[in-house]
Amino acid sequence: MSLTDIDLSNPDNFVEGVPHHWFKRLRDEAPVHAHPDPDGGVFYNLTKYTDVKHVSRSPKIYSSYRGGTNLMTMDENSLNAVRMIMINMDPPQHTKFRRIVQRVFTPRMIHRLDEHVRAAAKQIVDGVAKKGECEFVEEVAAELPLQVICEMMGVPQDDRSHIFELSNKLIGFDDPEYQNTMRDAETASAEVFAYAMRMAQEFKKNPDGADNLTSRMLFGEVDGEQLTELEFCSFFMILIVAGNETTRTVTVNGMQALMEHPDQLQQLVDDPSGIPLAVEEILRFAPAVHHFRRTTMEPVEIRDVKIPEGSKVLLWYPAANRDEEFFEDPETFNIKRQPNDHLSFGIGEHFCLGASLARSELYSIFDQIITRMRNPEFAGPVRRLRSNFINGVKEMRINFTPEA
Repeated sequence: MSLTDIDLSNPDNFVEGVPHHWFKRLRDEAPVHAHPDPDGGVFYNLTKYTDVKHVSRSPKIYSSYRGGTNLMTMDENSLNAVRMIMINMDPPQHTKFRRIVQRVFTPRMIHRLDEHVRAAAKQIVDGVAKKGECEFVEEVAAELPLQVICEMMGVPQDDRSHIFELSNKLIGFDDPEYQNTMRDAETASAEVFAYAMRMAQEFKKNPDGADNLTSRMLFGEVDGEQLTELEFCSFFMILIVAGNETTRTVTVNGMQALMEHPDQLQQLVDDPSGIPLAVEEILRFAPAVHHFRRTTMEPVEIRDVKIPEGSKVLLWYPAANRDEEFFEDPETFNIKRQPNDHLSFGIGEHFCLGASLARSELYSIFDQIITRMRNPEFAGPVRRLRSNFINGVKEMRINFTPEA
């Protein structure tokens, strides 16, 4: 196989699993790899830990705003729309917007939610434990992050399944099961925006009625001004989607990894106190996001490769998390790995706002799974999302010993 056979732009190549053999080849032979771009020209793949870290910490040179954070080239209208979403902003704008809700996501504030998160996780596993079988994605993994972020944002219980469906459409833009065209994505975005506006109207009728993420976005200020309707809706969408999909994905990936490595699963069954360390290894081994893009603001040079201004640079997290120069025996799933400075939450200005919340949810759900869903086995093929952006699973049916 030559390097020209590597095609990371085609989502079909991620359906059977993450192409780690390609990432290893790139780390070894072309850690800064010029790859043909379906939209014309080339994009540059970064697969080494230190390079991904460096670019993430250099937003003045490698911009999230200029071209967005997805591989596709967008027209100016579409680009202007995604630039309203915090993940596609650069400092100082990104810093100002993040400040509105950042205090809600501090470890101290998330700690206050721990009891609620644990109770919700128990209720979810209560629903499947006695059956001895389930469709793990929808019945277990999706429920906890969906319920928690909706609770934090004041979304009524009756509306949460609708939010779940819209989230699937927004992150599954390369999978025909969820959407087939950009029009489908625009329709899903419009539905989220319409829902956000209805919530805004309700909250404005009773501005003193609640203190949650939605009210903070509505009544918080950036440089003395409140968010515009468009800014509010964009903020609402990224929190609903990012606060839901990514933790769901890691929960599924973690369960799959544990079932494929029964010796590691047995260690947790014997000693559930190892769950926090195991969660970090799950995050490293099978992160939720394959890549984010940056765009160069000036000509740059990485490892003697000259990259022109305006070039797409892709940060591949599964590759960086298995860099042999940084992790010992990186292809091995080791739930006791220490240290484990993975990049699955990003680093720098765009470090995941909800990292503490995600960890709390993952600790709670795996505590319930490990102690109550014993002897799990696959009950059919694992159906993966067709995406080179989200490292997701659509369906994973499992059997286990029914709880007495």
